[in-house]
Order: sequence, then C-alpha cells, then structure tokens
Amino acid sequence: MITIVVGTNRRNSKSKQVALFYQKLLTELHAESQLLDIAELPDDFIRTALYENNGKNEVFNVYRKLMRDSEKFVFIVPEYNGSYPGALKVFIDGLGYPSELKHKKAALVGISDGVQGSALALSHLIDVFHYLGLNILAQRVKIPFMKKNFIEGVIQDNLINQLIREQAELLVNF
Repeated sequence: MITIVVGTNRRNSKSKQVALFYQKLLTELHAESQLLDIAELPDDFIRTALYENNGKNEVFNVYRKLMRDSEKFVFIVPEYNGSYPGALKVFIDGLGYPSELKHKKAALVGISDGVQGSALALSHLIDVFHYLGLNILAQRVKIPFMKKNFIEGVIQDNLINQLIREQAELLVNF
C-alpha cells in the first residue's frame, strides 16, 4: 500500500488536488494507494498526541497506524515561508521515535506558486527524513508556478507531466 500524504493542514488545498492526481497515476500503474490528508487530523493533536501523550489520542492513532502499515509514501509538499508546513513537521513528530517511517520508502513532490517548486522545502524535509531513516527516491518532482502548471486537476507542462509519471513508475518498483 502506498500512502499519499497531503502535506498541509489547509483545507481544500492545491496539495490535495495534486495528491488526487497522483493517486490516479498510481491507479493507472495498478498500484494500491490511499490518501492521508493532514487537514483531517484532530485539531488538538499537538497537545493530545505528542510527547508524554504519545499513543493516547485514539483518533490520531488511526493515522499512525496508516503510516505504520504502509511501506511506501508520496509526500505532496507545499512551500510555506521558504520551507515545508509546520503542520507536516508536527505530524511527523507525532509518529513517535523511532519513527514509523524507518526503513520505508518515499517519493517527494514539491509545489509552489513560485519559480522553485518548493525545492528549498524539499531540501529541509529530506534532512528530517534521512534522520528518521526514511529512504527517499532520488527523483523528486517540483511543480513551480502552480497557477499555470496545474489547472483543473491536470499538470499542464509536458516535462513536469513526464517527470511525475516517471517518478510514480519508479516508486512502484522501488
């Protein structure tokens, strides 16, 4: 099972639209997948599921189990203030240590309205994932200028479309 993580707690986000697009790609490749949208996490999980409360929030534990039961992931990562969203970091921290991510595999997709397609955010996130022992697929896809490159659920740029399809194929075989 491949879990596609929507890396923001913003409701109705572009990240979720990209996650749904990616899920269609995986379906075309006959790979089973599921979405995990961190916008659906319990509002109080930062206080009730971390540190001394680790494992005590039953609603958050459902998400932890999804992560534990998955062997592969796709993280859709928007750029927030030159890095990745704090809500994603808190979610990762809530997975506990050692992390449910250790020795598993992931693909990363960065999105932004700017020119770099979340490159800096992905770089920051990769440092965290390497520390936790998550194996990152070398081919990372960055979707810059989201307003023109991702319209009505479809990637408009041919090169980005090719790269994301290649990445999905690599992930399935990773």
